[in-house]
Amino acid sequence: MTLEEAQKQVDQWVKTYGVRYFSELTNMTVLTEEVGELARVMARKYGDQSFKEGEKDNIDEEIADVLWVLLCIANQTGVDITTAFRKSMEKKTKRDNKRHINNPKLKDHGRE
Repeated sequence: MTLEEAQKQVDQWVKTYGVRYFSELTNMTVLTEEVGELARVMARKYGDQSFKEGEKDNIDEEIADVLWVLLCIANQTGVDITTAFRKSMEKKTKRDNKRHINNPKLKDHGRE
């Protein structure tokens, strides 16, 4: 599935099942909540916290939820996510094409 297809699929789902988009501010709040849920799972899986009883490692679900809300926000603000992502990649490549490769801190993955 391409980004364009995902964006269209989310739009169709919202129009079919979701009645309408939440407001932009509500979706920004939902995005913040979803990123927090992803952070919680990552803290338990990769950080120093452990999963509580009944919690599960659902990092894939949390990443998908973040993407879902981002696509909603893109749709309702008129952003073509494919074009925006392409431009972002070009900007990062132009700006950072030597920066990270030449960063001595990254040679050993930042560990001393």
